[in-house]
Amino acid sequence: MNEHLTIRGRSLGGIYTSIFVPELGVMFDAGVALRENVSARVICLSHGHADHVGALPAFLGMRGLFGHQKPITVYCPVNLVDPLENGLSAFQNMQTHPLKVQIEGMSAGDIVSLTPKLKMKAFRTYHPVPSLGYSVFEEIKKLKSEFFGLAGPDIRNLKQEGRDIFDTVQRHYFAYATDTLPEVFKHEPWLLSVPELMVECTFLDDRKTLSDARRGGHIHLEELAPILENSRAKKIHLMHFSQLYQPSEVRVLLEQNLKPETFARVCPVLPATPHWWH
Repeated sequence: MNEHLTIRGRSLGGIYTSIFVPELGVMFDAGVALRENVSARVICLSHGHADHVGALPAFLGMRGLFGHQKPITVYCPVNLVDPLENGLSAFQNMQTHPLKVQIEGMSAGDIVSLTPKLKMKAFRTYHPVPSLGYSVFEEIKKLKSEFFGLAGPDIRNLKQEGRDIFDTVQRHYFAYATDTLPEVFKHEPWLLSVPELMVECTFLDDRKTLSDARRGGHIHLEELAPILENSRAKKIHLMHFSQLYQPSEVRVLLEQNLKPETFARVCPVLPATPHWWH
C-alpha cells in the first residue's frame, strides 16, 4: 500500500459528493458522474440522499460507454437495495440499454472482501436517514504479547508445534464518514487511528450554528476541531463543505480554527478553481 492514497472527486454539501481512491479501487458515493472515476471496481453508498446517489445511473451508463462489461458491485445500506433496484430498472427501460450493476445491502459491522488482501467494513453513521461509513483494511497476524522477546528459532518451533501464537488484527488504511453527527467517533474510536481519514465538515463558522448543524445531522468545525486533535491520522481529508463558503474561504477558516499541528495534516477536498462551479 502506498504511503499516501490518491483522492479524486468532488464534494459540496447538498449538491454532490463522489470520491474515488484508485489504489483501493473504491468509489464512495455517486452524487456526480465523473469520467476519471470509471475504473472503480466497487461503489459504496453512504445513504440515499440525492446528492450522494443521484448520478448513479449516469455513472453506470458512462462505464458502459467506456467498455466496462463486468457488472460493478454497489454496496449500500440494506434499506436502499429495493429502491435502487427499482430506480435503476426504470432507467434501463428508458434508455433500452442495461445498467450492469450488482447491488449488495450492508449493515453496520458487515465485512466484505475487496481483493485477496483488502477487506471493507461498514459502520454506522448518524444522519436523519439510515447511513453507513466504510473503512478499508487488511487483516494481519500479530505475535501475542506473551511471546514477545522470543528468538526467531523459538517462534518457528512453536509454529511447527501448531501453537496459537498470533492474534489477527485489522490494519485500517482509509475510512470514509460523511453526513453524520460527530457521535460516530464516540462509537467508533478506532477511526481516530486510521492513517487516512475522510470526514465531513459541512459548517465552519457562525453562518450556521452548532445546533443548526446537529439538527441536519452534520458536523460543525466547532465540534470537529477538538476531535481531530486526538486523531493519529497522517492525513485528514475534510469534505462536504457548505456552499455558504467560497473555496478560498475554506482553507482560511480551517487554519484559523485548528491547531497548527492539526491543520498541517488536513487536506480539504476543494476544486482547483476559485469557485465551486466549473
